[in-house]
Amino acid sequence: MPAEIGKMTEDRLWAESFTALSDRIRSGALSPVTLAELMLERIAAHDGALHSYVAVARETAMTMAEKADAEIKAGGWRGPLHGIPMAVKDVFYTTDIKTGLGSSIYSDWQPPHESTATARLRAAGAVMLGKLTATEGVYADHHPTIAPPINPFGAAHWTGTSSSGSGVAVTAGLAYATLGTDTGGSIRLPSSCCGLVGIKPTWGRVSRHGVFPLAESLDHVGPMARTVKDAAAILTVIAGQDPADPTSAPVAAPDYLASIDDGVAGITIGVDWGFLRRIATEEVLHSIEAVATTMGALGARIVDVTFPDSEAILRGWAVQCAVEAALAHRETYPARREDYGERLAALLERGNSFSGLAMAEALTDRRIFNGRIAAMFTGIDMLLVPGLPIAGPTLDYMASLGEDPEAILAIGPFTAPFDVCGYPTITVPCGASSAGIPIAFQFVGKPFDEALLCRSAQAYQGVTEWHLRRPTL
Repeated sequence: MPAEIGKMTEDRLWAESFTALSDRIRSGALSPVTLAELMLERIAAHDGALHSYVAVARETAMTMAEKADAEIKAGGWRGPLHGIPMAVKDVFYTTDIKTGLGSSIYSDWQPPHESTATARLRAAGAVMLGKLTATEGVYADHHPTIAPPINPFGAAHWTGTSSSGSGVAVTAGLAYATLGTDTGGSIRLPSSCCGLVGIKPTWGRVSRHGVFPLAESLDHVGPMARTVKDAAAILTVIAGQDPADPTSAPVAAPDYLASIDDGVAGITIGVDWGFLRRIATEEVLHSIEAVATTMGALGARIVDVTFPDSEAILRGWAVQCAVEAALAHRETYPARREDYGERLAALLERGNSFSGLAMAEALTDRRIFNGRIAAMFTGIDMLLVPGLPIAGPTLDYMASLGEDPEAILAIGPFTAPFDVCGYPTITVPCGASSAGIPIAFQFVGKPFDEALLCRSAQAYQGVTEWHLRRPTL
């Protein structure tokens, strides 16, 4: 097992799961002020080289930490997020911290209202450290004026996008957790590359009010954290219907921690080994096989399934993403074309040029695929797939992929399909590449069955240690 895995001590508070600290905070043995100061010190010491933050809200963080400390001492503990220093991706509207959207156009923009997701974090007592770097318009590349975050496990390797700063900050111990967004894999790709747990909930499970869109019908909001329990605690807070978002689902959201230790006895997990072997590398396959073996030993039943052909919907994803992105940017593009980076501008050009027939074809393929996914799930409780087809892709490899339709086929075969159908997934670290970059798997569940995903992933983490790996900065 890697040397950086070991027992967490007092001088490694930065590396802890926040749910492991919450009892100490509740009892008064650990102060939110101490944690906020620790995070701010680490940001000052390390983020100059990592570029995970675009805005650090020191005064806001300390004020919130002091308030949390006073509330808890007075007996007003609100739950496991109370007093925990967090940061959010720079697409969530916040009224006290600027929201730049990864863009030069909005670099000094102050939103007129708070996002529902961040408002719920605040109501739970979380301490806001600042905003984390995102790619421009939450698409593929960072704006030329913004330094891309660096993967702490290896500078030559991809961080995953578009929640790049989110992945880097949490794994480097510059925040205890974060919120990300996911349209083609933007929670799961950074979680995979940075060794985190990421939950992409069912579409509509978490409000998107006050979150700048990439593609409305594909966008999801979810947590990124160090452990399953941390991610489940955040999802408990942010999930649920929101009158401000008419697309949020009128489905009651449970306490995801309540059943998290119930185990997986009798759970049926499907795997399409042929699908995986056609696309994934040997390193990734070896890790997924080990996950299947572990889950079987824990009492789950592993069965063969046939995953629906996804090439058409991956290409359709590229059409829908482009068209919906063009709609989202219609007020500034092409009017301010000179302020856009090349990659996002190219996407918007495609979106403005696609015909209605192309969009109709993509939507038809999407409906057919969604029907086939539903049929596949009639015989299983969950699906097991990798987070990425390649272990720790390098920056050179990513640059070699070229334009976006080909890139999504190469990088997103295990992520984008579940944005298309809107099914929930949880991403969990399960190995390391020969270069030491994390490898991850996903459990994919039926709509609104996030509780089962959390409990299954928790069972896996209960007998493995991959989630304890921390990079040496």
